[in-house]
Amino acid sequence: MAPEVAAVLRGDPKGKISVLLYAAAVPLAFVHRAIAGAIFVAVALMWLVPDRRIEKALADRIRAGQ
Repeated sequence: MAPEVAAVLRGDPKGKISVLLYAAAVPLAFVHRAIAGAIFVAVALMWLVPDRRIEKALADRIRAGQ
């Protein structure tokens, strides 16, 4: 991974939210499996959305190399 991308992802809110949602889904699985399953699907869908900060960091790196 490029150092620029690593710097962009530090303190990534999406990663923190994912951990919190997973931590909530595990005990909820004992209460209602459908709710836990919906949370797991929501986290997976959340990661399908591209992070524009990564694209910007890579574009800046390409421009700096030219």
